[in-house]
Amino acid sequence: MAGVVERRSIDVVPDEERHGSAVSQFTLWLGANLQITAVITGALAVVFGANAFWSLIGLLLGNLLGGAVMALHSAQGPRLGLPQMITSRAQFGVRGAVVPLALVIVMYIGFFASGSVLAGQAVGELTHLGETPGIVLFAAVTAVAAAVGYRLIHTLGKIAGLVCALAFVYLGIRLLQRTDLGTLLADHRFALPVFLLAVSLSASWQLAFGPYVADYSRYLPRHTSARATFWWTLSGSVLGSQWSMTFGALAAAAAPAAFVGHEVSYIVGLGGAGLIASLLYFVIALGKLTINILNTYGGFMSLVTSVSGFRGQRTLTPRARSAYIAGIMVAGTTVALLGKDSFLTSFKDFLLFLLTFFTPWSAVNLVDYYLISKERYDIPALSDTAGRYGAWNVPALAVYVLGALAQLPFLATHFYTGPLVAPLGGADISWLVGLAVPAVLYWLTARRDTARTAATAATAAPTAPTAPTAPTAPQEDRNPAGSGG
Repeated sequence: MAGVVERRSIDVVPDEERHGSAVSQFTLWLGANLQITAVITGALAVVFGANAFWSLIGLLLGNLLGGAVMALHSAQGPRLGLPQMITSRAQFGVRGAVVPLALVIVMYIGFFASGSVLAGQAVGELTHLGETPGIVLFAAVTAVAAAVGYRLIHTLGKIAGLVCALAFVYLGIRLLQRTDLGTLLADHRFALPVFLLAVSLSASWQLAFGPYVADYSRYLPRHTSARATFWWTLSGSVLGSQWSMTFGALAAAAAPAAFVGHEVSYIVGLGGAGLIASLLYFVIALGKLTINILNTYGGFMSLVTSVSGFRGQRTLTPRARSAYIAGIMVAGTTVALLGKDSFLTSFKDFLLFLLTFFTPWSAVNLVDYYLISKERYDIPALSDTAGRYGAWNVPALAVYVLGALAQLPFLATHFYTGPLVAPLGGADISWLVGLAVPAVLYWLTARRDTARTAATAATAAPTAPTAPTAPTAPQEDRNPAGSGG
């Protein structure tokens, strides 16, 4: 068991503990995306007005664009050997990183809750306990699996990818037996606002993975090609999400009254009754288990990173690890139970709301890593408030806030619509603004800081040694970013 339960948290993964290949990113992200919440995300494009033909094209475009940004974050994992959000300290400061971190934690709790609602319905039917006990039981299993950590997460990804792929093939055949695909795709009328909504929905789905995607590539050997990590991550995530979203869009177009609001029962009913129905409930729960473990694990990492920025925490006991994970579980389950009766509309707005805050973070992080720091960070300084990155990087935080504010005139949600949405025909292009504006502003700001840029290029040590570490200088001692205990 000691070799299965993960010891690391936010500390650097030593070379001798690295394992696997970039292909593991394909299987993990395929399994994470072949699940019912992605199905509903695809259905939302049709529910809110787009025809099936342009919905599928818009969803694919959004998956490719958002997936590319997400996969660029994934490529940081093998190089740095660190979880994703701790690298935000290089941009915002050791303590300043808590600003995006707090919003990321809200994201994890939100996705945990939405996933638990859908999986809870399946578990409740499968066990005959009902929806509320099903939600609670599912949340408890998720927390236990997240506590085991990295190896179990990847193993579940492989299993879920295979099982859910077979299930979706079967469900796709059953759907096409009930409806005529040509008829569903016959309407080619184009409406820009709802097309851009479809793009935004899938792009936000992919971008929301960005704050934790490197958590699951950080154990790959240092020599793993960044290009291979990028393409395997991108292909797995886009294939899985587009497959699920396509099914959802076609199901919503074929039977809107039967599907919308009854997604779990519709999918199970589409497959059949008896044993087949039980298997499909299991598949729904398995797919959601995979992604909810990612959300719980990511929330745990983000909480530890936030706390350690103020306490200088370097070690984490098993009891503390369990407490962090339990906190995420309790918060997510509470939100799930409170919001389970108004899920669909709330989830659409939640996705678009998240996009407002994560696109600026992605832009700043990627510009800093690839263009300013040239893939080289001073890892000891990531834990030192008096070091190179300081406690608070006010200019970077200002850029982040400006990036979020710049999106508001273009944002269209249920509870807020910006003044420039109507002149654009109702189209929501806020996520494009949220990527472009902070990317340019941060690049200009960081370039002006010539002292930091020159110091990073000339003196920053490699993120970890390329040769085996000498026995007298263990890597953890030279890179004090915390310890998994």
